[in-house]
Amino acid sequence: MNNQNTIAVWDIFIRIFHWSLVLAFTVAYFTSEEENAWHIYAGYAVFGLIIFRILWGIIGSRHARFSDFVCSPSAVYQYIRELREGSAKHYIGHNPLGGWMVVALLFTLLIVTVSGLKVYATEEGRGPLAGNRATITLISAAHAEDDEDSDKEGTENQDEEFWEDIHEGATNFMLVLIALHIAGVIISSRFHRESLVKAMFTGKKSKE
Repeated sequence: MNNQNTIAVWDIFIRIFHWSLVLAFTVAYFTSEEENAWHIYAGYAVFGLIIFRILWGIIGSRHARFSDFVCSPSAVYQYIRELREGSAKHYIGHNPLGGWMVVALLFTLLIVTVSGLKVYATEEGRGPLAGNRATITLISAAHAEDDEDSDKEGTENQDEEFWEDIHEGATNFMLVLIALHIAGVIISSRFHRESLVKAMFTGKKSKE
């Protein structure tokens, strides 16, 4: 493609963020059953990347900012209708549908990581969301201590189960969003005759 027909769209930070997120989420997903440090560190990496993307979506380059691609629901509906009719407008940055997909992916990932931190806190008592588990008991009766320990254990088990369900459900929903995202990239690339995957490496897209 002639350089005169391309325009710089994705800055270096967006490109590093994108592929780092792909790698970190992949590692976290495939180590989720292993209960090893890789899953924890990958989760921290995903969380840090999300925070960066939210901040960069506010102060970053033009096409990285949320204000550039988060459109109204009516604009999304119009884009879908035009796409079906074969007359969809070509956007330099994210199209209206892709823009909301970015928001959905980030929001879902935030739920995945926060719930994961809660599971880590309730299971291991570790991580930034872990509370102080040390307690001082002044009750001397053995049966009272047993009842208190039993109630505490029951509450912790309920919390652990709750956050595990949230974590698993959000992760499964994330997989659905990823599938839709990939499908959207393929459809948009074919419709506008450009490679969006290549653009996320080079940072450049077609002007038309």
